[in-house]
Amino acid sequence: MPENSIKRNISLTGSEAFTNIRLGEPMRYAAGKLGVKEALKHGFKEMGIVRSMRALLEMNQEDGFDCPSCAWPNPESPSTVAEYCENGAKALADEATNHKIDRHFFKKHSVEELSQLTDYQLNKFGRLTEPMVLRPGKVHYEPISWPEAYELISGELRQLDHPDEAIFYTSGRSSNEAAYLYGMFARAFGTNNMPDCSNMCHESSGVALSETLGIGKGSVKLEDLYHAEVVIVAGQNPGTNHPRMLSALEKCKKNGGKVISVNPLEEAGLVNFKNPQHLSGWLGPGENMADLHLPVRINQDVPLVKLILKRLAQLDKQGKNVFDHEFIAQYVDGYEGLLADLEKYREEDLLSRCGVPEGLIDKTVDLLAAKSNIVVCWAMGLTQHKNGVENIREYVNLLLLKGAVGKPNAGTCPVRGHSNVQGDRSVGIMHYVDEKLNRRIEKHLGFVPPSNEGVDTVGAIKAMYEGRGKVFVCLGGNFLMAANDTAYTAQALQNCSLTVQISTKLNRSHLVTGTTALLLPTFGRSEKDLKNGKLRYLTMEDSMGRVRQSRGLLKPASDTIKSEPELIAELAHTYFNGQHAVDWKAMGEDYDLIRESIDKVVKGFDNTSERSKGIGYYLPNNVRELDFSMLPKGKAQLTINGLPEDNLGEDEFLLMTIRSHDQFNTTIYGLDDRYRGVYNERRVLFMNPEDMKALTLQRLDVVNIHSHYDGIKRTARRFLVVPYNIPQGNLAAYFPETNMLVPYNHYADRSKTPISKSVRVTVEKDQ
Repeated sequence: MPENSIKRNISLTGSEAFTNIRLGEPMRYAAGKLGVKEALKHGFKEMGIVRSMRALLEMNQEDGFDCPSCAWPNPESPSTVAEYCENGAKALADEATNHKIDRHFFKKHSVEELSQLTDYQLNKFGRLTEPMVLRPGKVHYEPISWPEAYELISGELRQLDHPDEAIFYTSGRSSNEAAYLYGMFARAFGTNNMPDCSNMCHESSGVALSETLGIGKGSVKLEDLYHAEVVIVAGQNPGTNHPRMLSALEKCKKNGGKVISVNPLEEAGLVNFKNPQHLSGWLGPGENMADLHLPVRINQDVPLVKLILKRLAQLDKQGKNVFDHEFIAQYVDGYEGLLADLEKYREEDLLSRCGVPEGLIDKTVDLLAAKSNIVVCWAMGLTQHKNGVENIREYVNLLLLKGAVGKPNAGTCPVRGHSNVQGDRSVGIMHYVDEKLNRRIEKHLGFVPPSNEGVDTVGAIKAMYEGRGKVFVCLGGNFLMAANDTAYTAQALQNCSLTVQISTKLNRSHLVTGTTALLLPTFGRSEKDLKNGKLRYLTMEDSMGRVRQSRGLLKPASDTIKSEPELIAELAHTYFNGQHAVDWKAMGEDYDLIRESIDKVVKGFDNTSERSKGIGYYLPNNVRELDFSMLPKGKAQLTINGLPEDNLGEDEFLLMTIRSHDQFNTTIYGLDDRYRGVYNERRVLFMNPEDMKALTLQRLDVVNIHSHYDGIKRTARRFLVVPYNIPQGNLAAYFPETNMLVPYNHYADRSKTPISKSVRVTVEKDQ
């Protein structure tokens, strides 16, 4: 462990004090005029009225900038007035706040002092405005020039014994151009150590979809949801995490489609939606959303879907033409094996496991038996489990049996929670080796990329903890609070000789650092990127594979911040002393050069500078073309998936970590979760009233939550018990406050996604 790395007295969690909780009834609708009020309130408070309204009118418009929040796609004909949601408006206000911090702030406040604050308080300080350095043994950041920062990083990289001692992490906020340069610099340096945030969220989706359909992305376009006969929303809370999705579901309902919600919690957005773009959303009753809500127990989707498939198979055997046999014969492999596997299970056992009332199962089967245009949407509620890959594969089984892929108004829809995480992966952010990509890099960029696999997020944390990872560079995000096992991850970061954070705002990852730490401030999505008087633009890829331009309009927070592409290019230029096959400096100045390089090197991109205008263009998708030639027998794969094994002890519960309505990923905008009726507090534990009785707990009792894995006891201290309509034996609490309970070495098979949605815990009343 480097000298000085443990001398700073840093809190990993900040204050555990309560903030005067108020409880109300969970809301029965999402958005509406209250959503508009909250969106504008945040914007006006952070940005001012004029600046806020100007930016909101340009967000998600054809010549404007992409929302810095989720990756939900823009309609081909977006609303000219308000093509954004409440949480998108909050994300904009958070990014473009008028509050700023500089050298005077850091001279006044030490990292030790700042670490005692909550994540909400840290975020509220405002935008970073100049590069800062935390020297060995020091507790105050100091200013540093950009050239000095580049030289410091380059010097540390040159001192490493092997390129794999460096780790280059990417958040999903970055543009295609920034991610491409970042990934190519890492490879030019000599490592495939490129973990990214998708390792922690949708990696299970990528693995499952690649195994079954041949591409790690969804197959639907936005307009497919409008005309689908059935949309299944599984393990996802669109009202909070992807609110613009509700307008697509509303169109589906108005066109006669049905919505099935599969989730342990009944969320407001899937109860009723009051669309603020329509007068009826202000004055009327709104649109009732979920026709069926299946309150599945945590991580019991596989038995639920098996039960549905088993009953559909029985109807099909009776000659009801439930399955699409023509489609199966031509495009699908594994039909007989799947039917044989379903025969092994007793319906009573599956019903007991999933916890869904049988009457709801019957209604679901009746609905699905008669429909073929089916879309399945999902998010972390399916992916972040030991069997996360199997969860998704089981839903794919349903779609394949119904012939519901590769045609309009049907297919797979993994809903990405970060604004360009899919684009990052498309342009080369990956820890594994793609030999065809490597050959194109060698041909068009003129260097030989490394051929050994790098580390993903789990591997990166372990490598740093064990001293094998010494330099950690973070392109966006809040790595410490996004990752699982907070104490272990913190020690891993502190073991590094250098940690580099490329960020817009202060977060806890800037306080829990290596021996030396750098803070490098960068542009927000909404800010003008001017070079020699020319307004530059970037490109992003949305959840459904469409690439489009984004150009900011607001004055940058400071004259001393850098765009991500330029920052990365200048760092690469410094490291290679201007002597490299790639002209990094030129690409950092002219983004068209980056896009031309992407078009040559990255599969599917073509004439991007021109085609990304307006609504943009779709990247190739083999499922839409019914091309499964890359899979065994040239067919889509039905799969055999076992039942989950949670192995709960007698006194254990299964905990899922969730977001509040006032947060985006790890960024906390406020302390309210009004859809669930919780105000002015985040340290809460949602619990079934019957479970409370069994533990003799009362409403708002203070408890400690413990997880026990591999003989290690982890504790999240001081949470208030809130009675809630959640299945017995299941609990829910907000992340990142409960990430410390998730063990670093327990994750989904094959995808290594943390088990954040099914953590075995015990609950103990605080003494």
